[in-house]
Amino acid sequence: MTGNYYHPTGGLPPQTHLTTERAIVTEAYTVIPKGVMTDIVTSTLPGFTHSRSWILARPISGFATTFSQLIVEIGPGGGAPKAEFEPGVEGVIFVTKGKVNLTLDGELHALEEGSYAYLAAGAIWGLENVSDSIVSFQWIRKAYERLDGYEAESFVTSDAEVEPTAMPDTNGAWKTTRFTDSSDLAHDMQVNIVTFQPGGVIPFPETHVMEHGLYVLEGKAMYLLNNDWVEVEAGDFMWLRAFCPQACYAGGPGQFRYLLYKDMNRQIKLT
Repeated sequence: MTGNYYHPTGGLPPQTHLTTERAIVTEAYTVIPKGVMTDIVTSTLPGFTHSRSWILARPISGFATTFSQLIVEIGPGGGAPKAEFEPGVEGVIFVTKGKVNLTLDGELHALEEGSYAYLAAGAIWGLENVSDSIVSFQWIRKAYERLDGYEAESFVTSDAEVEPTAMPDTNGAWKTTRFTDSSDLAHDMQVNIVTFQPGGVIPFPETHVMEHGLYVLEGKAMYLLNNDWVEVEAGDFMWLRAFCPQACYAGGPGQFRYLLYKDMNRQIKLT
């Protein structure tokens, strides 16, 4: 079920390139296409060397409210002895290109393409690229909402190690790779991989409380965002506000896969 994982390579379009792109920003959703992820829109992160990042989502008015999402690229010899500086923030990293060493609470983990790490709030962790080529990964961050009697713990796994679950009555055309149990109240978010085979669909407009960040890892599809059908492909990012209707039609020719963030398992705060 695993496949290819798209990562941006940067660069800059020539002066002859048309400025028309597929970028869309609305109150209900945002689409950041892969074509806008050039060298000149990168950010440097504190604590990192020989690195750059594309920040896809951050909490601002009219946009993401619960999370931030970044693409981080680390060159040979680069990294961060300590990557997370904000207390109380949990994270997930998913490697899309290359190999990198993760030191997590004093234990070394060799990560490669498809590796997944959940980094609990309060964990001490860092990254080092000891290879001769770049490493690229998705990094999702969220302020952890603690719940009495529960505490999420860090773990490392991979796309290849987790068996995807077929959605009911889809004959395997729509599967979800869940790296944590949906019913585990220790976790206030999930970062999963959703896979559609050619012809697979979300057969109704999902409208729910979870906010979403979707990064397309592989393939292309038509995606319903609010009232608009938008064509998306590997390397594109979508943000969906809570209750934004969504559906999908994966026309092929290959499988369509995306990394999906959602907040969950907590009561709505009113005070």
